[in-house]
Amino acid sequence: MASGPDTTSASAPDGSRERKAAPAAQPGAPEGPTRASSADTGSDVPPDVSEPPGTRAPRPGRMRRLAALARREAGRSALAALGGVALAFAFPPYGLWPLSLLAVAALSLLTRGRTGRQGAWLGFAFGWPFFIVLLKWLHVVGWDAVIGLAFLQSLFVLGLGAGLAVTARLPLWPLWGACLWLTEEFLRDRLPFGGFSWGRLAFANTDSPYTPLAALGGAPLVSFAAALTGTLLAAAALRGLRLRSAAARTGRAYATCAGALVLAGAATVAGLAVPVPTKAADTVRVAVVQGNVQQPGMHFLGRPMQILNNHAEATLDLAKRIEQGKEPRPDLVIWPENSSDLDPYKYPEAGDRIDRAVKAVGVPVLVGALVDHPTKEGYVENQGIVWDPEKGPGASYTKQHPVPFGEYVPFRDQLSKVITRLQQVPRDFYPGDHTGVLQTGPARLGDVICFEVAYDEIPRDTVKDGARALVVQTNNATYGRTGQPEQQLAMSRLRAVEHGRAVVTAATSGISAIVAPDGTVQQRTEEFTQDVLTGELPLRDEITLADRVGAAPEWAIAIVGVLACAGAWILGRRRSGTGARTRTAPDTAGAGDGTDRQDRQAQAEGQHQ
Repeated sequence: MASGPDTTSASAPDGSRERKAAPAAQPGAPEGPTRASSADTGSDVPPDVSEPPGTRAPRPGRMRRLAALARREAGRSALAALGGVALAFAFPPYGLWPLSLLAVAALSLLTRGRTGRQGAWLGFAFGWPFFIVLLKWLHVVGWDAVIGLAFLQSLFVLGLGAGLAVTARLPLWPLWGACLWLTEEFLRDRLPFGGFSWGRLAFANTDSPYTPLAALGGAPLVSFAAALTGTLLAAAALRGLRLRSAAARTGRAYATCAGALVLAGAATVAGLAVPVPTKAADTVRVAVVQGNVQQPGMHFLGRPMQILNNHAEATLDLAKRIEQGKEPRPDLVIWPENSSDLDPYKYPEAGDRIDRAVKAVGVPVLVGALVDHPTKEGYVENQGIVWDPEKGPGASYTKQHPVPFGEYVPFRDQLSKVITRLQQVPRDFYPGDHTGVLQTGPARLGDVICFEVAYDEIPRDTVKDGARALVVQTNNATYGRTGQPEQQLAMSRLRAVEHGRAVVTAATSGISAIVAPDGTVQQRTEEFTQDVLTGELPLRDEITLADRVGAAPEWAIAIVGVLACAGAWILGRRRSGTGARTRTAPDTAGAGDGTDRQDRQAQAEGQHQ
């Protein structure tokens, strides 16, 4: 091995040193080295370092490398994009949950045999179309908002794709792949600015065999089980494709393929064995008022006090039916988020309007209102307020997780100069500092406001603090008839199973619903109608295993995903240091085999055709 830069001379047979002539270039042959780099072949094998220095072609710029990568991966990129779109159709309003399993399997297959960089590109090609279709309801704000948020979210899937590519070289790769799906959701749920939880696999499986698993490990366990099924299906598909070769038709090969399918089936039906208790010692009668708004979209508020008047009038109509004996008197009434579009503490006419409606119905009403912060000028609080017919406004809950760029603007002074649209958020919402456990008449309710239902810790902490039923106050008028209300209702259904609590969703314009502790929607409204739902609400004290263990399973699975990536990276470094003898991984059989030689050969042949 050469120890210095002088690699152009060698010892002659007689011991003297003679100059080696450079080989003549062949007509039509490219200048410089002709070997394929590891990026070209998709192999994790490092380039041959025995080349004389000075003979390599100059490295292309970053954009040229990305363009070349995109060209090489064009076919797989198109399939990845198709897989991302298919995953979006697994979510409401379409609700084709089996597509979530097939999409996971597709990304696993597409990234297998790829380098980390290629896997990252395929993850991005999968993630961006997925989020564009899933979040298309944001087009009400602007399509640039859809594309921008989808781009940001797809960066997490970019990392997922890289992780899937490198861990595919490990034994038991379907398990590590499923862990990585949860790692991606774990990070996206928290970063940046508190995270954005839309698009978790669990929210596509709120009416599937996986749903009962939420009672054991919450939404993360549902996501993990769905992802594991998908990766096992990918493993079975790989083995099935190899069985086309007569030489590969061995008993072990058939057993491996069958084993992967059996495990995938077991992961699918495991949830059916989980009991979902619904028995309750107490019940209360609840009325859910949906007052409606004047128009959908960004300007749903209409005239001042119009939304408040709508909810007050619907409540007065309910009171009239009660007096006429057409409707039994409820124990409590739920109004949605923003049902009072004026601060009832600041504007006496708003407070009087609420007070008259509450006195007419004769029971406590949980009112949603935006109120000025008592001490911080310029800030507003998004509150649920218990309004008693005798005592007036009492206990309240302030939303803990305001929506970035919707309810507050991070770096407002800097960004508002560049993005003038942010001026449509004139004041920042101030976050609350305690859970929403509120005594509302005879019921101890847990209030969760709008997007908070997407974040695991807020409903969980509310239940652990003593809530016997959950209420989701929401205002989806901006995104009416776009699919967003259906997506949010699906989250309420999953939370019902996860915590063993009935969930009441109260929306200004729909969809309002009463959900049983087993996730069944007992009643619901249509969008943009004025309506009142009434029914019996079970009050439960027993907490689920998911509430007891909290976020521990999610942390554990996410950490395993990170460790799997680290292990694959270390293994790759060791292999690269051993030379040509270990550049090709052994072709082990089964769903848990390492890097597959056939995959590598097929990829290399495809690159050089």
